[in-house]
Amino acid sequence: MQQKYIKVNNLKISEDLLDFVNNDLLKNTNVSSKNFWLGFEKSLKELAPKNKELIKFRENLQKKINDWHIKNKTKQFNLDEYKKFLLEINYLKKEGPDFKIETKNIDEEISDIAGPQLVVPVMNARYALNAANARWMSLYDSLYGTDVIDQSEDSVSERYDPERGEMVIKYGRDFLDKHFTLAGLSWNKITSFAVKFGKLKVLKGADIFDLEDESKFIGHRGESDNPTAIILKNNNLHIEILKDSRAFAAQQDHAGISDIIIESAVSTICDNEDSVAAVDSEDKIICYKNWLGLMRGDLKSKFEKEGKLFERKLNPNRSYLSKEGKGLKLHGRSLLLIRNVGHLMTNSSILLSDGSEIPEGIMDAFITTAAALHDLKKKTNSRAGSIYIVKPKMHGPDETAFTDLIFSKVEEVLGLKKYTCKIGIMDEERRTSVNLKECIRTLKNRVFFINTGFLDRTGDEMHTSMEAGPMIKKGDMKTSKWILAYENNNVDIGLKCGFSGKAQIGKGMWAMPDKMKDMMAQKTGHLKAGANCAWVPSPTAAALHALHYHQINIFDEQKKLFDRKQSKLDDLLTIPVTDRPNWSIEEINKEICNSAQTLLGYVVRWVDQGVGCSKVPDINNVGLMEDRATLRISSQHIANWIHHGITTKIQVKGIMKDMAKIVDEQNKNDKNYVRMSDNFEKSLAFKTACSLIFEGTNQPSGYTEPLLHINRIKKKLAGIRN
Repeated sequence: MQQKYIKVNNLKISEDLLDFVNNDLLKNTNVSSKNFWLGFEKSLKELAPKNKELIKFRENLQKKINDWHIKNKTKQFNLDEYKKFLLEINYLKKEGPDFKIETKNIDEEISDIAGPQLVVPVMNARYALNAANARWMSLYDSLYGTDVIDQSEDSVSERYDPERGEMVIKYGRDFLDKHFTLAGLSWNKITSFAVKFGKLKVLKGADIFDLEDESKFIGHRGESDNPTAIILKNNNLHIEILKDSRAFAAQQDHAGISDIIIESAVSTICDNEDSVAAVDSEDKIICYKNWLGLMRGDLKSKFEKEGKLFERKLNPNRSYLSKEGKGLKLHGRSLLLIRNVGHLMTNSSILLSDGSEIPEGIMDAFITTAAALHDLKKKTNSRAGSIYIVKPKMHGPDETAFTDLIFSKVEEVLGLKKYTCKIGIMDEERRTSVNLKECIRTLKNRVFFINTGFLDRTGDEMHTSMEAGPMIKKGDMKTSKWILAYENNNVDIGLKCGFSGKAQIGKGMWAMPDKMKDMMAQKTGHLKAGANCAWVPSPTAAALHALHYHQINIFDEQKKLFDRKQSKLDDLLTIPVTDRPNWSIEEINKEICNSAQTLLGYVVRWVDQGVGCSKVPDINNVGLMEDRATLRISSQHIANWIHHGITTKIQVKGIMKDMAKIVDEQNKNDKNYVRMSDNFEKSLAFKTACSLIFEGTNQPSGYTEPLLHINRIKKKLAGIRN
C-alpha cells in the first residue's frame, strides 16, 4: 500500500496520521494544529540531526571495541587496560560528585506505594483496559484459576469444585491472619463483622474482637452494623473484604464473605515498544488512539466470548465511608505510564525535509505527551499533574541528556510547565549500567523510575563483546559476575541518588504466566533486593504478586541496603566468555535448539500476524513470555557461537528447520497461523528468524527491530497485493 502524504510546511505527513492529530488528538486542547506542526518542525530541525549523531557514535564505539578485542585476542585479557581504553573512547564516563534527584509532583503510586507493575501492549485496547482496571483484583478468582492452589481430580473439570473453593477461602483467611491479625481470634473462625464508633469489630457468635493494629482499618461500605465491605490497609496497600450472602462464593463461608479484593497493579506501563509490532502509520495510530482513549477516559473495547457480547471500559473510583464517617474514594485504576520507543528506529509516518524518515522516538514523545494533555485537565490518571514516560534503549549519559532535551522541546511546543514530563530510565544497555549515576544526573529533575532489564542488558552484553570470545550458555548468565553486580548496582545507585520514597526502583518480568506457584515462591527475591515495583505478565499475576508487598515492607528493606558495599565496576565489566569450552556436540545442539525454538515461535507471529508479545511454548511446552528482548538474547547468542566456531551456519540452519516443524505443530490450533515448514524458501517468517541469527553480528547493538520491521512491512504489503 502506497502511503499518501500531505505536505505541512516542510514536512510530509501521512494523511491518516495528520487527520488523527488535527481532528482527534488536539481536539479540546489549548494547542492548535497550526502551532503544533510549526513547533514540531522547528524542534525536529534541532533534534533529528542530534539523534542521527548519537546513533553514529554508537556505531563508532562498537567498531572501536571490536577492533580492540581483535587486536588483543592473543594476549591475556587485562581488565585495567580494558577500562583505560573504554575511558579513552568516551564509553566510560568519570563519575561526578554525589547528588539527589530533584523530581517534583510525583504521584503516591510512584513515591509511596510499592507494588506490582504491569506492562501491556497499548496496541490492544482490551488488554490495555484490563491492565488499567487491574488496580483491584479478586484474590479468590486469582487463586482458584491458577496453580497456587493444588488441583484435585474434580477441579480439572469445568464444574465448580467445592473442595478447591474451601482451599481458596482458607488461603484468604491465612493471608488475613498474617497481615491483619485479630486480637485473640483467627479469621478462620469469625462469623460476622461490624463497624462501631469508627472501629472494626469482628464477631465469633456473641464474642467481639478487635484488630491488633486498629490503624489498619480504613473504612467500610454499606450499613455500619452490617457492612457490605470493609477496607483495610497494610504497607500502603488496600484490601477490601466483601460480604454478600447471595454471592456464589459466600455459600461455603460461615461469615458470608464473598471475596477479598486486592489492590494489585499499582502502576502499568502502556507499551509502544518491545511488546507491540507497530511498523507504519496504520499501526502507530492504533497505539496512539488507545493511549488517547486512556488519557481521555473514554476508551472502550467490544468483544465476543462464548457467544456473548461484552464491552470493556475503564473502572470508576471506589467509594467508601472512612472511620470518621466521611465519604471518600480510592483510585479505581492503575497509574498509567507510557513507554515510547528508543532512539534507534525511524518511521515512515512522517518524512523530513530531506526525505528521510522521522526518528520514531521523537514522534512518540510529541504525540503521546499531547494525548496526556487531556488527563492534565481532569487529573484522573495523575492527580499530581505529571506525565510519565518510560524511555528504553538509551546508551549512556549523552543519550539520556538528549531525552531531556526532547521533552524540553515537547513542553515548549505544548505549553507545559518545564519538567511536567517525567522520565523512567530503562537500565538495559551496558553503557547505561556502567554510567548509571551520570545518566540519572542528566535527568535529575525528571527521573521517576529506573529498572534493571536483565534480558536486553544480556543481549547488549553479548553484542558489545562479540569479538571477545564465545559466550557462556544462556542459563549461566543469571549467575555470572556481571549480572549480580548489575542487579545490585542499579539499586545501590538509585538509593544513593535519593529514590527511596520518591521514585521507583524496578525489577524485571516473571516470564512464565502459567507458573504462579513458582512465582509466589521466587518473586519475593525482587523485594528483598530493594525493588519497590516489579513486572508481572497479567492482572492475575499482579493480584498474587501484591501479596508479597504485604509480607515485606520495601522501604524498610531499602534502609537496610543503603549502607552496603557498592558493587565493583570491575565486576560489572567482566565479560561472560568461556575460555576453552569443552561442551559436547549434544550439549551445543541442545542449547541452540532451545534458543531457536522460542525464537521461531516468537518471530512467526510477529511477522505473519503482527503480534508483538507472545506466550510461546518452549521445547518442553512451558509457556514463556517472549518479546524483542528475549529475541535479542537468542539471536545474539547463536550468532556469537557461529562467529567463534562453536557451531556452524549449516548446523544452525538444520536445527532451525527442525525447530520450525515443532513450532508449526505447537500452533496447529491457531486458524490464522501460516506454517513455515511447508515451504521454507517462501516463509518470510522463517527467513526473518534466520536473518536475525546469520546477520546478528551486523545488527545495530544487536537489536532485532530493523529486520523485524522491514519484513513485517513486506508481509503487510504482500497481504494487500493478494
